[in-house]
Amino acid sequence: MPEPNDSLVRFNEVEKTYDGETLVVKSLNLDIARGEFLTLLGPSGSGKTTCLLMLAGFEPTTHGEIILDGEPINNVPPHKRNIGMVFQNYALFPHMTVEENLAFPLEVRRLPKTQIAEKVRRALDMVRLRGLGSRMPSQLSGGQQQRVAVARALVFEPKLVLMDEPLGALDKQLREQMQYEIKHIHEDLGVTVVYVTHDQSEALTLSNRIAVLNDGVIQQIDTPNKLYENPENAFVAQFVGENNRLLGKVTSINGTGCSVEIDGGGKVEALAVKIDGVGGRTLLSLRPERVRINPTEGQVPNVFDGRVEELIYLGDHIRARVKVCGQDHFIVKIPNASGHSELHKGDQVKVGWAVEDCRALDA
Repeated sequence: MPEPNDSLVRFNEVEKTYDGETLVVKSLNLDIARGEFLTLLGPSGSGKTTCLLMLAGFEPTTHGEIILDGEPINNVPPHKRNIGMVFQNYALFPHMTVEENLAFPLEVRRLPKTQIAEKVRRALDMVRLRGLGSRMPSQLSGGQQQRVAVARALVFEPKLVLMDEPLGALDKQLREQMQYEIKHIHEDLGVTVVYVTHDQSEALTLSNRIAVLNDGVIQQIDTPNKLYENPENAFVAQFVGENNRLLGKVTSINGTGCSVEIDGGGKVEALAVKIDGVGGRTLLSLRPERVRINPTEGQVPNVFDGRVEELIYLGDHIRARVKVCGQDHFIVKIPNASGHSELHKGDQVKVGWAVEDCRALDA
């Protein structure tokens, strides 16, 4: 992971509106470290692609400044920013061979032919397409075309590479394979990457850090494990990973913890992360894999009676839907090695969880 103070990109109070009234990006302050893989993650309309387009130079900022490698670039045209770009639809030139597609950004920069040939050869090796340089894009599979698009964005050794939903057009298996390929290329080259996606599993797989956006504002920016394990508000908890939600009222606060009277009946001990105080409404966030079925007595403080409503076998784990605390859709993920494979629909069970696994957030 690069040093956080070695900033390559800086957004300084950046705002963007298309109609002069509604801000799609609001007072964005963001530093991206040199060599970092940062993902902008969020639902449609959250402002993530607009941030990427402003950084690329395809959209002007309404307010604020974007700095690249110490220099303001608000008035620098896209072709002079030395930024590589990978799009969802590949954007390859259909009338050019693979080699010609890769050579194009080098020819525009007027590199010598021998140097171009060497860089193209290295780029083809990097994405494991040696021997396919003479093919046309239409003769390649979707995954191969996307590799060419990645190679073309990297062949001229840019300071920064931007990727806008680059794997969205691929099927699930190929998408997962390409995730690892992009991750390994980044690790090998150390290039700075800003990646846009709405797929949270993709963001968790690829990134050094993830910035979760909603309504034009960064809700949380953190490493993948901290973002998943320690969401700072209800939006992040619900958007990143599966999440059980219990609504209730805070009845007491004790240091970093709190007691919550949940709407479905019962009292839960939880971490007080983002609450208004005693008497305030809160949403309890609890990951399905943190819930235990039939815990031993005294193992966890939060224990409730439940009824198994549905069991789905998913290979490495069983997904159980349990009716508990007035909730019909409370999910428990049970590892197959845990010895609970004999559960049946309709079984009466106890479910329990630790205080540190249950986060009291904004309602």
